[in-house]
Amino acid sequence: MKFTQLTKSLQQAVAPAYLIEGEEAYFRDAAVKAITEAVNISQPLLNNVRYEGETLKGDRLLSFRDELFTLPFFDEKRIVRAYGFFPTEKEFESVLAPYLENPCETTVLLIVNEGKKANTADLKKKKNLTVVDCAREDEETLSRWLFSLMRRMGLVPDADACALMVRFCARDASRMKAETEKLVLLLGEGARVTSAHIEEYVTKDAEYKVYEMTQAASRGNFAKFQEIANDLMKKGFDEHALLSSLTSHFETLSAVSNMKGSDEEIAKALSQNAYAVKKNREAARRLGKGRVSELYQGLYELSSGAKSGKFQKQGALFLAIAKIFFGGAEK
Repeated sequence: MKFTQLTKSLQQAVAPAYLIEGEEAYFRDAAVKAITEAVNISQPLLNNVRYEGETLKGDRLLSFRDELFTLPFFDEKRIVRAYGFFPTEKEFESVLAPYLENPCETTVLLIVNEGKKANTADLKKKKNLTVVDCAREDEETLSRWLFSLMRRMGLVPDADACALMVRFCARDASRMKAETEKLVLLLGEGARVTSAHIEEYVTKDAEYKVYEMTQAASRGNFAKFQEIANDLMKKGFDEHALLSSLTSHFETLSAVSNMKGSDEEIAKALSQNAYAVKKNREAARRLGKGRVSELYQGLYELSSGAKSGKFQKQGALFLAIAKIFFGGAEK
């Protein structure tokens, strides 16, 4: 199940064993917290124990299996958590599979991993292990989640404000929660949250700033491009990084200008979100397929030349800007 479905699931029953997996750290932590609250442990020092997965090898793994049968003390259930636990197929089949076939009724096992490691068992495919998918969600799902989060924290958000915050925070749930807490302090409980508030108070992620910079380049808005580029340079970007971002952007424009299908279909093919594809297709149409191809080829040559030492990075970026905004260095 997705992380966003966990709360509803816990209202029905708590499973005996969970795999909480995905790159979104906030969702992983929130899933552990939700299950812990559902189990309602009053003595966490005795009945909520944590193990580091890298230590669970050999005899230690057998001891861990035995501890899953330890009875709780002054509570109805006991939680056993293993973080970063990646057993081999042999370790899983010989030790954990038998336990999962007949788990202890008073124990809830949580395996909390960022992702799967090579040459280890694919825990997602194992029987009797309830999977909580904590992968980073798409913009639409995160917008709905953020809307609910803001409402729980006493704010009244506009839908477009939530969508904008998701983009500003580069779909990072922990950042969205922190920014929501900041809005509660700034606006007060019960306040309406609009897109204007997001623009004014929410800090833009560097990834979003790069997106804004490349969009400014597509639109030919030199003043906006220069403002964002200067800000990124102050925050650690160098000429190589900016030129690489521009080259990648026009490569994407070249790709979408030659692709057919809906924004959603192209987004899936390019591993992008539909909103970005929509904006890129608009930019490609505005510039024209020939101009997009010309810019991508020109920027690719400059980027490759800068990496090989043919051009200095400052000069390569200057020529790239000239090509984008002024039609070429000679003008």
